[in-house]
Amino acid sequence: MSIHIVSEEGSIAETVLLPGDPLRAKHIAQTYLTDVVCYNEIRGMYGFTGSWHGNRVSVQGTGMGMPSFSIYAQELIDTFKVKRLVRVGTCGTLNERLRLKDVLIVQAADCDSGMNPSRFGSYQYAPVASFPLLQKAYRHAVESSLAFAVGNVFTTDQFYDTKHADKLAVACSVGTLAVDMETCELYTLAHLKQVEALTLLTVSDSLLTHEQVPPEERQNTFNAMVGLALSTLFDE
Repeated sequence: MSIHIVSEEGSIAETVLLPGDPLRAKHIAQTYLTDVVCYNEIRGMYGFTGSWHGNRVSVQGTGMGMPSFSIYAQELIDTFKVKRLVRVGTCGTLNERLRLKDVLIVQAADCDSGMNPSRFGSYQYAPVASFPLLQKAYRHAVESSLAFAVGNVFTTDQFYDTKHADKLAVACSVGTLAVDMETCELYTLAHLKQVEALTLLTVSDSLLTHEQVPPEERQNTFNAMVGLALSTLFDE
């Protein structure tokens, strides 16, 4: 039984976009999908199913951080039999070649969370994207002349962290491109449960220069990433 997503069997598509913000889930559904039905409102974490170019797709908010993300992703996979999950979110850049408004196609996730050590003990698992989705996203990004990069993200458990500077220095030293709070869990669950997963992130701020994309501009840059996600999923 699903506790946090309460919906009828068959109400959720096998392919799901996963923004953290439930209001972004609503925006995606209203902007991109037709014949939209809201299947979940529990805790205000909206979920919608509709159609994009004749393809059935759902959009589900997940909240912030790995623990919240894990709840929604696992319920989608275990209860509703979702097969493909794409996180569409924002990140802070750590590298000069990944600029504001660019899109990061995430190939792998570094992490400081205790969730995977709890699962695997001393075995240091490396969570990576599903290669078929990664390959398609790269091709579509090139064909659409999108400003993007492919690389690793640092998934952190703490937004406010007293050791933040030290961790970012390590991330920069190994070439990690940006910071988010969910991808490590998505990629781990995908491999454990044998489903496909990919993270696409729009750069909303720089952790090097402390610049930020103005709020009024964020939606337009976010839309470019969602378009890439849909084209990737349905290979159009």
